[in-house]
Amino acid sequence: MLRSMNELEDCAIRATDGIIGQVKDLYFDDKAWVIRYLVVDTGTWLSSRKVLISPIAIGHPNWTENVLPVAITKEQVKNSPDVDTEKSVTRQHETTYLGYYGYPYYWGGAGLWGGGMYPSMLMTGYAGVGAPPIVRPEVEEANARAEAARHRDDDPHLRSSKAVKGYHIRASDGDIGHVQGLLVDEETWAIRYIIVDTSNWWLGHQVLIAPQWIQDVSWPDAKVSVNLTRQAVKDAPPYDPAAQLDRKQESRIYKHYGRPGYWENGE
Repeated sequence: MLRSMNELEDCAIRATDGIIGQVKDLYFDDKAWVIRYLVVDTGTWLSSRKVLISPIAIGHPNWTENVLPVAITKEQVKNSPDVDTEKSVTRQHETTYLGYYGYPYYWGGAGLWGGGMYPSMLMTGYAGVGAPPIVRPEVEEANARAEAARHRDDDPHLRSSKAVKGYHIRASDGDIGHVQGLLVDEETWAIRYIIVDTSNWWLGHQVLIAPQWIQDVSWPDAKVSVNLTRQAVKDAPPYDPAAQLDRKQESRIYKHYGRPGYWENGE
């Protein structure tokens, strides 16, 4: 099921022993367009310190209460590595963070999350993955250090979902509106659609555009260029934020643009 970034930002994060805080932002990978971290404000509990929570830790959401349960303790969060959310999160920050929680690296595989489609598949013991090879602790530690060193200077391409809200959207033949929000797959944490508000051009309408149709993003200029015409966007099925988007409606959108659905490609 798809969830809007606004829904996710209203969620509380519940550790195994209590509430950690509330989601304030989502960091996504601008290459794969997948949410990699939730930025959580811990409130008075940790003097409003902001911490990162990976979807790897998230269990089955309770949407009735807007709660995301995580398989970590409050003590783990308290002792987790500090990350300045006002600055870019580097690959070194990521390797330190993932190493602290004992999570595998999500990059380097063919899937959205390593070699798989779901964040939970990165964890040891996931059904269907099979038993991991037995590795001596000293070898495992050396391998981890070597892997971290190889990726220390990588650009992780992490972006704030809040920061991209308001970005201008340009079609192949002119402007069509601005980014109003994002729709996220709650199972894979992939961003399936950008919600485009066309009110500056076509009053009162919102449409959906898949990240795969983006031609270019100018982050310094806050502009997104898409490989679509204005007329194609104008004729697209409108998006109703008050209604739940189902697969039938998604199929209509993809059929309109003459593109194969992401579900047909196993993504």
